[in-house]
Amino acid sequence: METRILGKSGLKASVIGLGCWQLGGDFGPQGQQNATAILATADKNQISFWDTADVYGAGLSEKTIGEWQASTPAERTIVTKLGRDDSLFPNKYTRDTMLASIEGSLERLQLNCLDLVQLHCIPPKALQNDSLWQILEDFRSQGLIKHYGASVETIEEGLSCLDKPGLTSLQIIFNLFRQDAITTLLPQAAAADIGIIVRLPLASGLLSGKFAHDTQFSEGDHRHYNKEGEFFNVGETFSGLPFEQAIKLVQQLQTIAPPKLPLAQFALRWLLDQPQVTTVIAGASTPEQVVQNAKAAALKPLSVDLHTQLQTFYHENVRSQVRGTI
Repeated sequence: METRILGKSGLKASVIGLGCWQLGGDFGPQGQQNATAILATADKNQISFWDTADVYGAGLSEKTIGEWQASTPAERTIVTKLGRDDSLFPNKYTRDTMLASIEGSLERLQLNCLDLVQLHCIPPKALQNDSLWQILEDFRSQGLIKHYGASVETIEEGLSCLDKPGLTSLQIIFNLFRQDAITTLLPQAAAADIGIIVRLPLASGLLSGKFAHDTQFSEGDHRHYNKEGEFFNVGETFSGLPFEQAIKLVQQLQTIAPPKLPLAQFALRWLLDQPQVTTVIAGASTPEQVVQNAKAAALKPLSVDLHTQLQTFYHENVRSQVRGTI
């Protein structure tokens, strides 16, 4: 498994990471046995960068990772996020509330210091509050965290963070159905030595190619209850595309992809071909999906012609249908 360095932090990240939202049950019930099997398979396939958050399953994702980390020590980079819990969101970002969040994450993850803590899609106004960034810097000086970054919803939000001196990383929505970061955010982040963590690389599973028009999701799955952005940013579910239209776009995309290459690996390889991308945190609801995701790292880069085709496909067929701010 190839590793890359996360911006100015010096942290090593496997290029295929593990997104751990699903371990909180937000994609439907997981079960402890399946959750630990996913983590064990990630270890076996050298996926050493794991991304979670305090709100995934109200701490369940962090707790599951912490128990695995304690029982099966290994060299991993475990990163988390804060800012979406009701104790902070949307306008209660104080030293005390942020400290309580970090201390809760440390306890659940069974760690003494967090490698990286990221502001978790907080309101743009809060994101521009210099005192909030100073609090993070103070936590770093105190040894509670080693580095800090931000997970953002839009390119504009990402660009607005680039002048923060201590910023190590940006986590962004980026995939074949959301390509705009290539022309603006990625090169500017690279110039500032800020690592890029890609989330939703398969657009909530759309780019696995396994969904059909009649696919049903469980009531506890955000792909069921947030299809129209009823509960949080619509871009977090299917990258903002209407589900029915997205299925048609996937079918078109499959005519571009090499015939013997699984669509998910094709989509992940496209991301890894972007030189500014440090790691791609791909979620997985089964151990088998972890294995398939890991295989993308061993693929040869896609051809220049394929990249050109995919860029044209996005701008001519996809971009105008994405809802919400890109």
